[in-house]
Amino acid sequence: MMGSIARGCAAGAVGTTALDAVTCADMALRGRSAGTIPAALVDEIGATIGRPVAGDAGRDNRLSGLGALSGIPAGTPTGALGSPARGVGIRPPAWGGGLLAGAPAMAAADLPPACLGIGDPRTGSARDSAAEAIPHLIHGLTTCGVLDSRERGRCARRSPR
Repeated sequence: MMGSIARGCAAGAVGTTALDAVTCADMALRGRSAGTIPAALVDEIGATIGRPVAGDAGRDNRLSGLGALSGIPAGTPTGALGSPARGVGIRPPAWGGGLLAGAPAMAAADLPPACLGIGDPRTGSARDSAAEAIPHLIHGLTTCGVLDSRERGRCARRSPR
């Protein structure tokens, strides 16, 4: 079971990397800036736990970097959920797996800021919503693809030649 969860976390990390790549490509293509909500979330969490991000010089850059890194613990666990589910026979088609893995990653990104009053995902434009939903769908598809390829590789090693 722990091996399955570890494989799932690895798949979620690959999915998170794909999400980051798609997001950065969108920023480069459309010339849009990075969102401010992840940095604000890090700032709020730091203040809440009594460990604010220090410094005047460079503080905004630190918050921006930490905000970008906060996607890793949000996206990695989605694979940890999917891998054991596959172990008990739950194997949706690729599009379904992409939605099932991408939706929790998007919720993990959207719910904390909403709960803390930092941002409300319902207030963005349709274009903004798509700019957020598409990378999360890519995350889900990539995570499931990694899990699928791992299963195929394991089955191929077990089959007699």
